Amino acid sequence: MPNATSLAEQLLIAMPGLQDDYFARSVCLVCQHDEQGAMGLVLNQDSEFDLGSLFDQLQMPCRDPAVRARAVLSGGPVSPERGFVLHTDGGRWDSSLHLGNGLTVSTSRDVLQAVAAGHGPTRFLVLLGYSGWSPGQLEQELADNAWLNAPASDAILFDAPIDRRWQAAAGQLGIDLARLSSQTGHA
Repeated sequence: MPNATSLAEQLLIAMPGLQDDYFARSVCLVCQHDEQGAMGLVLNQDSEFDLGSLFDQLQMPCRDPAVRARAVLSGGPVSPERGFVLHTDGGRWDSSLHLGNGLTVSTSRDVLQAVAAGHGPTRFLVLLGYSGWSPGQLEQELADNAWLNAPASDAILFDAPIDRRWQAAAGQLGIDLARLSSQTGHA
């Protein structure tokens, strides 16, 4: 369970002024956040892979064309060769972190094998790489108005089209990002 000041299980929504090549217009689910830093997964950036090509590379048979066609997302610039499956709870998978709110992040091969075979979690995202912040870095970025934070919801994670997640995440706060200036400041 996250502590009172933790942003774990929250979405980070890039403000229009965030011009970082990787994080501009991104939505990131914070998976861990404590005094040692933070770790999250970007939810709206395609990688160069679909699940079919990933399964082929891993020599995992998958005959379901709808599953094979699903996008593999780029979860962040750190360790882009490392895979993550963000999914709704259910099943017993090796190497899983239960986030709460019915979400789990698994990093083991068994969950991918189950997805390929058709008996894995029904609601899932596959991501390569992750996003990381050193101690105090995320707090400073929030103070600098680089991010908004909002509760994570299945509607944003699994239902919103990838290219609409940024606007949809801010919309659940009642914010239209198209109306925000990219200039920030403090009174």
